[in-house]
Amino acid sequence: MTATLVQQLINGLTVGSLYALMALGLTMVYGVLRVLHIAHAAVFTLGGYGGLFVYQATGSFWLALAGAMLAAVVAGLAMERWVYWPLLGKPPIATLIASIGLFIGLEELYRIVAGPEPYAFAVPLRLPEIRWGPLLVTPPQLLVMALTAGLLIALWLMLTRTALGLALRAASQDQEMAAACGMRVRGVVIANFAIGSALAGAAGMLVGIYYNSVSPTMGDVAGYKGLAIIVLGGLGSIPGTVLGALVIGLVETLVIGFVEFPLPRDAWAFLAMIAVFLARPQGLLGVK
Repeated sequence: MTATLVQQLINGLTVGSLYALMALGLTMVYGVLRVLHIAHAAVFTLGGYGGLFVYQATGSFWLALAGAMLAAVVAGLAMERWVYWPLLGKPPIATLIASIGLFIGLEELYRIVAGPEPYAFAVPLRLPEIRWGPLLVTPPQLLVMALTAGLLIALWLMLTRTALGLALRAASQDQEMAAACGMRVRGVVIANFAIGSALAGAAGMLVGIYYNSVSPTMGDVAGYKGLAIIVLGGLGSIPGTVLGALVIGLVETLVIGFVEFPLPRDAWAFLAMIAVFLARPQGLLGVK
């Protein structure tokens, strides 16, 4: 029983790591612009396809990762320039509707261009398989957790140790005051979209490798579950998003592994969100 529990915890941390990378871009955009960037899920899907096609052309994991992140950054910056920036100052519902429409349109575009069938994304990883008694950490799990940890540490260092990080934190608190102090808010918004989109591209590729599948609809999970994660963690809170993602990953894995209950796996994300809201309406690390 103990070994099974620990194994499920390992599986849950892996899934939660993927969820964290999916949702970080969402919470970063909301933190600066107060916009629910639903089309972020389409950027995530593009990262999966970009990584797959670059890997097929080069056979290099690292070039594929760079290609996935670059494609996602280009898409994210295009959305910021041609959709979100012109709608700033308009009622929030206008931006939300535009974002949902953009996501649906891009999903159909992926279906037309790449075809409706999923692609296999098998990558031979030069990583060890870690065994400790009955416990097992597979190479894909090791890749996901190690790469996610590296990206989160890099994000934390950027936010806390660089001028760009200071600018991002200032813009998320009060854009008008930041602009009055001489900050180029437009440049900060662009950097924010680029970083969040790069993380989404990496997440799309990792999800494709972990589940050995890239499809036009893979962004559906990133869309609705990412929204549940950022609300659970506290809107605009990066640590809250990471914590919320890990909580949902662990809850899903533990419930599926130990509880026989006639609900689909994805429903547990929203049940966990509701349970937290009953105690903390502002989310795990949100501010009232």
